[in-house]
Amino acid sequence: MKVLGLTGSIGMGKSTAANTFRRLHVPVFDADAAVHALQARGGRAVAPIGAAFPGTVRDGRVDREALRRAVLGNGPALTRLERIVHPLVRDAERRFLAAARRRAEPLVVLDIPLLYETRGEGRCDLVVVVSAPAAVQRIRVLRRPGMTEERLAAILARQMPDREKRRRADRVVETGLSRHFAQRAIQALVREIRAA
Repeated sequence: MKVLGLTGSIGMGKSTAANTFRRLHVPVFDADAAVHALQARGGRAVAPIGAAFPGTVRDGRVDREALRRAVLGNGPALTRLERIVHPLVRDAERRFLAAARRRAEPLVVLDIPLLYETRGEGRCDLVVVVSAPAAVQRIRVLRRPGMTEERLAAILARQMPDREKRRRADRVVETGLSRHFAQRAIQALVREIRAA
């Protein structure tokens, strides 16, 4: 089974790329969705986050906005949060991969925003980075509800620069030209891997 890592900085089109893989019947592990599930009612991260960050749990689930305020611009707090969440996400990823192996899937995708930052590329046979010009990225991100220049700056400060991700990637999918162009590049990549 080939394991393809999919990553890219915020606003680069990673969700669209992941959906293209899904439409091509490639199973995708979505690390962000795993985090949301862990922080939802009954999620395994709720109690430890509540203990580490008092006031961030309401009605049995993590109040993501309260948690964001608790860690924004606070390096030690962010590190504490990552020590809680990252092992739980890795456990969910291991279960995803084990299930895919049992089904004899030829190819799976690990959709992980901080793949390089968490040294996750070692778990992948191939890494695909989605990338767009900085101006396009900024426009896309600032359109999101609740997004501010300050939040964007804080997020980008945590992420490896796009140029470094591009340098390390096995493949780069350009998403700034058009959705159709990016989708065709992904389709060609999947065909190539399946034919190998």
